[in-house]
Amino acid sequence: MRLTSYTDYALRVLLYAGAAGQTVTISQISEAFNISKEHLRKVVHALAQLGYLTTTQGRNGGITLARPPENINIREVVEKLETGLLVECFDAATNTCAIDGMCGLKHVLKRAQNSFMDTLGAYQLSDFIKNQKLIAFSRG
Repeated sequence: MRLTSYTDYALRVLLYAGAAGQTVTISQISEAFNISKEHLRKVVHALAQLGYLTTTQGRNGGITLARPPENINIREVVEKLETGLLVECFDAATNTCAIDGMCGLKHVLKRAQNSFMDTLGAYQLSDFIKNQKLIAFSRG
């Protein structure tokens, strides 16, 4: 399985905001992870729309987690941000595979995807931000 850069960046934003425990800025996150501010703006906007972040504009503005890290499930975040399925034949509405129905690989790939998502579902954001090492590391 491979996550899109968009989802990867979203998880990084949540980790950074959670580890900081205070208001942080897109500029801080951009510098910490060497990610374009424009990319991060889109990610932050989506995370705010989904209820994971609270954003404040202005001189003292920035972003904070909208809910406790214990209440942010990693699988839930990934499912809300990832739109594509592992292979085309998983989606009956758009499946054009000529060998669908004869191919046993589909079932193995589906089991692998389910296993991947089940593993993510076992973790909350808080499992990864138990200390401030992430923030200290990203500052150099």
